[in-house]
Amino acid sequence: MSSPGAERDEAPRGDPWHAFGYIVAGVFFYGFLGWLADQWLGTSFVVALGILAGAGLGIYMTIARFDALPRQHEKS
Repeated sequence: MSSPGAERDEAPRGDPWHAFGYIVAGVFFYGFLGWLADQWLGTSFVVALGILAGAGLGIYMTIARFDALPRQHEKS
């Protein structure tokens, strides 16, 4: 016998540390790549672009991983 409410279709909850990890890892990784590009090109702005790109990609990965945006289903 199942517990009350077990029949409900609930989405599994994700670990918030995974979301935090995606964003922080993206910022560090792409920020580091931007810093390397700055050293190679002799500029000082690519690191900022890398950090912003890393944050954006980290947020994208979080949304894709946890399916935070509701899907729209077409009626057949």
